[in-house]
Amino acid sequence: MKPLEDYLVVDFSQFLSAPSASLKLADLGARVIKIERPETGDICRHLYTSNVVLNGESTVFHAINRNKESLALDIKNDGDREKIWKLIEKADVVMHNFRPGVMERLGFDYESVKAKNPTVVYGEISGYGTEGPWKDLPGQDLLLQSLTGITWLNGNKNDGPVPMGLSIVDMLAGANLANGILACLLRKTLKNEGALVQVSMIESALDFQFEAITTFYKDGGQLQERTASNSAHAYLGAPYGIYQTQNGYLALAMGSIPVLGKLLSCEALLAYEQMAEAYDKRDEIKDILANHLKTQDTVYWLNILEPADIWCADVMDWERLFQHEAFKVLDMVQTVKMSDGFEYETTRSPIRLDGEVIKSAKGSPILGEDNAKIIKELYGKI
Repeated sequence: MKPLEDYLVVDFSQFLSAPSASLKLADLGARVIKIERPETGDICRHLYTSNVVLNGESTVFHAINRNKESLALDIKNDGDREKIWKLIEKADVVMHNFRPGVMERLGFDYESVKAKNPTVVYGEISGYGTEGPWKDLPGQDLLLQSLTGITWLNGNKNDGPVPMGLSIVDMLAGANLANGILACLLRKTLKNEGALVQVSMIESALDFQFEAITTFYKDGGQLQERTASNSAHAYLGAPYGIYQTQNGYLALAMGSIPVLGKLLSCEALLAYEQMAEAYDKRDEIKDILANHLKTQDTVYWLNILEPADIWCADVMDWERLFQHEAFKVLDMVQTVKMSDGFEYETTRSPIRLDGEVIKSAKGSPILGEDNAKIIKELYGKI
């Protein structure tokens, strides 16, 4: 048995952040029922983020909503609201990611749900919390990256703000919500108490930067400064960065500059003997390294650095990574099937339980495909 089997999650959420949380719960065994709007469903079904479509809908919907059920009901229709309430009364978890005030207007806010189901764990994600001048702004990933300083941590000094190439704030908020829900499910088991778990994208984005923000305050409020080239961390000195080689790229993490100079046969680096110089003179050190590393291919340098236990790595794209034995042994990709027979490949849960990977063959649900089954469970008939 998976640890969350027999737990029921009623999920009102849409798009990325909270659906990523319910996916984590589903992979751990919970039964997740998505409440979707009839005809249109989750906006993520048709809000394409790429030019690739799977089975008539967006790739992101299929990736993040596998292993779930779909119940298409009109949340403003009295008959459908009755069905939702019957389902909520049985739920262990109710969750959503609407803007503040929306669930109150719909009548499915925490206090209303708690009145019907006192031990429910109620989870919600907002963009900016429930207070403050930004609370009604749209909680979209790029906007949150931009507002919280993340875009000034990437790229080189003269690049301007550079966002991360993934919806990282959505995923972080979803992970935080899943953690909070799991903690409160444990308390519910021990004490039979419910809980309200609130996560905001802005707090998740700030927490993500805990090290950099701590450094900022300790450093007297001095803004971080990226290196002029080969930047990978605004607060770390040379050699930290990614460097071009004769045939690719090489990543170098922390390391002694003189040691690197000896290993790489780069005499110019031997002059930087003081540890402080790795930061104070990081631009000139990186320039020397960048020019020197271009003289040989990546494997040549790895064969020197890896035996010396220098923290380094080849820089791969997905095509090379997916062909590598180190990736294949992870068994990270699974094939899932929808109820109409459509199959697609996607990632599995990254968690292992008792040494076993967690997989599920169930793909994403067709809109409303579980209506008849769920209504029969609630009423004993359709």
